[in-house]
Amino acid sequence: MPDTAQETAQETALEAAAAACADEPIRVPGSVQPHGHLLAVDTRSPGALPVLTASAGAAAALGPQAVAGGDLAELSGPLADLVRAVASGEDAEASTPAPVELPSGSGRLHHAVAHRVDGGTAVVELEAAEGDEGPGSPWHLQLPPVLRRLQDARSVAGLAEGLATGVRHLTGFDRVMVYRFDAEWNGEVLAEDRRDDLEPFLGLRYPASDIPAQARALYARQWLRIIPTSTYEALPLEPALVPGPAGAQPLDLSLAQLRSVSPVHLQYLRNMGVAASMSISLLHGDRLWGLIACHHYAGPHRPSVPVRTAAEFLGRTASLLLPTVVGREADAQVVASARVRARLTELLAEHLALPVEALTREEVTVADLVPCGGVAVRLHGELRLLGTTPPEGVVTALSDRFAADLEEGRELTPLVTSAAAADAPWLGEEAWAEASGVLAAPVVGGQPGDLVAWFRPEVLREVTWGGDPRSSKVVEDRGGHLRLSPRRSFDAWSETVRRTATAWAPHEVEAALGLAQHLSDSMLREVERTNRLATALQQTLLLEKLPDVPGLDLAVRYVPHSDDVVGGDWYDIVPLPDGRTAVVLGDVAGHGLAVSAISAQMRNALRAHVLATRDPAQALDRLNELVTSLMAGELATAVVVVVDPATGRAQVAGAGHPPLVVRGADGAAALVDQVSPGPALGLLDDAAYEAGEVRLEAGGALVLYSDGLVEERRSSWEERLERVLETASGPVASLDGLCDRLLRSVSARADDTTVLAVGWTP
Repeated sequence: MPDTAQETAQETALEAAAAACADEPIRVPGSVQPHGHLLAVDTRSPGALPVLTASAGAAAALGPQAVAGGDLAELSGPLADLVRAVASGEDAEASTPAPVELPSGSGRLHHAVAHRVDGGTAVVELEAAEGDEGPGSPWHLQLPPVLRRLQDARSVAGLAEGLATGVRHLTGFDRVMVYRFDAEWNGEVLAEDRRDDLEPFLGLRYPASDIPAQARALYARQWLRIIPTSTYEALPLEPALVPGPAGAQPLDLSLAQLRSVSPVHLQYLRNMGVAASMSISLLHGDRLWGLIACHHYAGPHRPSVPVRTAAEFLGRTASLLLPTVVGREADAQVVASARVRARLTELLAEHLALPVEALTREEVTVADLVPCGGVAVRLHGELRLLGTTPPEGVVTALSDRFAADLEEGRELTPLVTSAAAADAPWLGEEAWAEASGVLAAPVVGGQPGDLVAWFRPEVLREVTWGGDPRSSKVVEDRGGHLRLSPRRSFDAWSETVRRTATAWAPHEVEAALGLAQHLSDSMLREVERTNRLATALQQTLLLEKLPDVPGLDLAVRYVPHSDDVVGGDWYDIVPLPDGRTAVVLGDVAGHGLAVSAISAQMRNALRAHVLATRDPAQALDRLNELVTSLMAGELATAVVVVVDPATGRAQVAGAGHPPLVVRGADGAAALVDQVSPGPALGLLDDAAYEAGEVRLEAGGALVLYSDGLVEERRSSWEERLERVLETASGPVASLDGLCDRLLRSVSARADDTTVLAVGWTP
């Protein structure tokens, strides 16, 4: 057979084996590991707890009732209590490990856990306490210093190093690694603590195929898995099938700690020389972020149940800290980018007739907005290149593509890629050295093909894998089925990746596209460019058009200060991934260009925090930390409302802001008093904000406003609030009309004023 035919046949076999691996029934293996015993129990009987299936040998170790047909209640009263508690409780996934001494059988002390599989079946797992391997010092004395190190971590690398060291000292494994997944589910070893004589794995990468998708799904549900010996003989469940809603079927062991693992995984461990392993999941929100992988080479290793519980606690704690640590690393970059964007906006306002000069000739240029090798700016047909860029013909190809889309009525879509050779081959090979990374956005309002584009050069990356990921082979098992055999060598194997650039971070894309949108808006409002600089800058803080949000009716009015001096008001509507919508209104103290620049920074930062936390109080906490740390001397008020269009429920948190007004369906208005406003942003570095809940009635609305509505000094604060309530009460034709009515109630405007109304229309 020709080599090409052999290669094709091998690739076909690999694909078939990989598909079989993806479909392997790892949730229902029908067997367990031999370091414990498993029983499935029917919990629907009012008194007895009949055993449906049990792992082989359970009766000999635990007593005669630990067999199918036996009664768990007769085996052990404490075990029966544990099962009934799990069967009747809300937490169906697991119970805290409980020590149980069985009077029958050996009478040894066991650690027991239980969880529900379906409405009527509970799974009980027991593990003998004798023979547990513990650390050199009590586990509870080791936790405090590890927790302090995790809490003090200022970077992901620092958090990972603290985890690797702490878990290894706690559990006694020969090697502990912290392993992070990338967007394609390849893994990279971020931190490692190991026995001195072991070769380092730090920095090695492992292909996504090492942990298939269905295994990752189990890791996301179950925090800890242990394999005390990779050469174990599995214990079958007897019988293999149990009664279920759809008839007799294999028992679902997805959440069973004793679940027998895939033979492919055991072979993988043995190929690495690993005698025992344990893994702890790391989650960022509800997504699997990485693993704490523990390997032992000297022989079987089974840390005690209390020690494993403590190690799991460290993994859970690190998972809670991950969003904060990851966010902390991004915060400084977000603020720096916001400052550059604000300055570029100022320059554009100062040089209305010369936008290319404004972006490329001043002390801050468009190249400073995001890290890049070079920038191309084409406005009104004038092209300017900064830094190291691809040849002008490549930029022309980009421009022609945008112009053609505009002319033919297609949607103008930015080009964002870190692999232009694969994603935009029409740019040509001459682009890939200087422009493997392209972040290009069309600008409308001038000439067709106007754009702003940032380029990143090709980065020749030496990627080091833990063994050649292509060396897996297809073998035939005893049943004649094809399966993958894991690679046998895990020595460092390197490859050079070409025609790729450093990926664009989400906040970089947002900053670049935001500037491009601002350019388009400015050029579309050519007549308005004759307005004062301050007015032009203020427009960057306000939404030109409110979004359409099903279930919500939105209206807003903004009126600048009577002297036409730019102020610090801003507002924002932020759709959240969970279907809710965040509505934000803020006001930075003072007037003028500098204040508006600060408002832009706070608006962008608060938007990022609202998207990251989805919680109004946490978002204000993070924004206050930024203001007190990086914007010393600045003060601002803000209110954040997160409303659910499906239910009308709204979470509200405020920072020194005037109280909200809630209108009922009958037009009656009242102040929202369920929310305790925290201090103004920037006032206290340790301020804590709390969220309250407001329920909107169908046809009702919440009214947010800046202090310009209640700034009149001729009456008391209470009288001013009463005037707002009176104005907001009564019938209105629309929320737009309500906003207009509130604005007309202010006779002398001492400050810029914003009114934002949110109605619920289920």
